[in-house]
Amino acid sequence: MNQARIGLLVMAALIAAPSFAHAQKKKKPAAKPAPAAPAAPPSAPPVDAAAAGVAPLPPAQGPTEIDADAPAGATPAEPAGPEGPTPEPGDLGDICKIDPAACPTMNLAEEAKKDLKEQMYAVQQIYALRYHRFEIQPAWNAITMNDQFVSHPGPVAALNFYVTNVLAVGVSGGYYFNSDSTFNFQTRRAARVAVPLTEYQWQAALNFTYVPMYGKFAGFSDFIFHYDAYLVGGVGAISTRPIAVVDPDNRSFDWDKPKIDFNVGIGLRIFFNRWFAGVLEVRDYIFMDRLEALDVDPNPLDKSKWFGETKLTNNVQAQLGISIFLPFAWEYRLPK
Repeated sequence: MNQARIGLLVMAALIAAPSFAHAQKKKKPAAKPAPAAPAAPPSAPPVDAAAAGVAPLPPAQGPTEIDADAPAGATPAEPAGPEGPTPEPGDLGDICKIDPAACPTMNLAEEAKKDLKEQMYAVQQIYALRYHRFEIQPAWNAITMNDQFVSHPGPVAALNFYVTNVLAVGVSGGYYFNSDSTFNFQTRRAARVAVPLTEYQWQAALNFTYVPMYGKFAGFSDFIFHYDAYLVGGVGAISTRPIAVVDPDNRSFDWDKPKIDFNVGIGLRIFFNRWFAGVLEVRDYIFMDRLEALDVDPNPLDKSKWFGETKLTNNVQAQLGISIFLPFAWEYRLPK
């Protein structure tokens, strides 16, 4: 009887032992050391996941510790980084990386409010700028283009100041050496043909110059010549006198009082550098000139009878010269 009771107690203890073990609180497992990173495999060409039809893998992350006691659905906490706000894209942090000097002085919010007035220059800057520069232009009246009987060579000079890059105001003047050939004199005496002739002494004028054209051309293989073409016009005075051809034995003319003359012309400048150029110019001096009388008065010594008609005269001259611009150097000032 006692043995039966002991047997029943042993069986009851064996049945109750598993239930007691399951009722104990589960302990947290000890943290395991992080495994060493495996050696990187040989590099392989990148695979386009979209083209292969495979969803791209998320970026690789380090080992994550999982807390079994955390409630379901909880997000693991990220490791704490350095203190301070994280700069947003486009913040001053990006500017500081590019230009540290501009970091403390630039305010992106204020800069973004400003209007942009950018100007694009598609044309090359002018090689020889004329704005606010003086031009000294010595030249020589080389050819008289509309007087086949008398030539009027002589030196001329001009001084111009460019108020703008294309408009100048200046003064000019010249002196003449007249040349009446011996052939003309002998022909007049032999054929008894009298053509009134005039010789010039000096001229001076106030001029205005306008430059409507500027360009360049290649010469001497790869050398580039820059040129401009200009128009010139003005008003001044000229001193002239007739050459005695009808009655040279008795007539000898003095220089007449200066006459008002107008001048118009066109010129071409070819620049060899930024301040030196060669000049070719054709200019017409227009004035009213008193000519010698074609008739001989019975009293040949009466000077009041020596002058005939007053005629509009065009003195067209071709001039060769140079241009020197002062100052020699300058700097461009572009709009801001």
